Amino acid sequence: MERPNVTTIDAYIATFPPKVQKILKEVRSTIKKVAPKAEEKISYGIPTFALHGNLVHFAGYAHHIGFYPASSGISHFEKELSSYKTSKGAVQFPIDAPMPLELITTITAFRVKENEEKAAAKVKKTKSDSLVPGLSAPACRALAGAGITTLKRLSGYTEKDILQLHGMGKSSLPIMREALEEKGLSFKS
Repeated sequence: MERPNVTTIDAYIATFPPKVQKILKEVRSTIKKVAPKAEEKISYGIPTFALHGNLVHFAGYAHHIGFYPASSGISHFEKELSSYKTSKGAVQFPIDAPMPLELITTITAFRVKENEEKAAAKVKKTKSDSLVPGLSAPACRALAGAGITTLKRLSGYTEKDILQLHGMGKSSLPIMREALEEKGLSFKS
């Protein structure tokens, strides 16, 4: 349930009756214990924890607490969630039943691992795909857009030619010079 004009999780929780506030605080505390490095924010009008992208969301409603661990969190724990109402990316935990904090812990831990693995893979891919390690993403895109895919090909250009590429800045030149020198190459004179 979206709460207008709330910008913090504390403000969001404060809009509920005391009984629901207590449950929301327990859910929040449970998530924080599993994901202490996650950023807390309001996103889509509800409390959100973000760690390398959205991690989990939760929300209060009249008869349930909504927990949103993304579709992967729902599908991976399909068996454990079978007694609750679920959809592709959400589960409803009834307010009048004990909150399954252990299950929330397990699902959140799964999502932390999943997001950290995706972030690590992205960094690894970026490093391995980079023609010149340490070069900014816009500069890498500029080289790729010009068809410069090898250091040998880069050595066929002057520094002036490279600086004319969209997205290339002067700070990229020393990084490229160093990469060329390591291979016994240099920019064209």
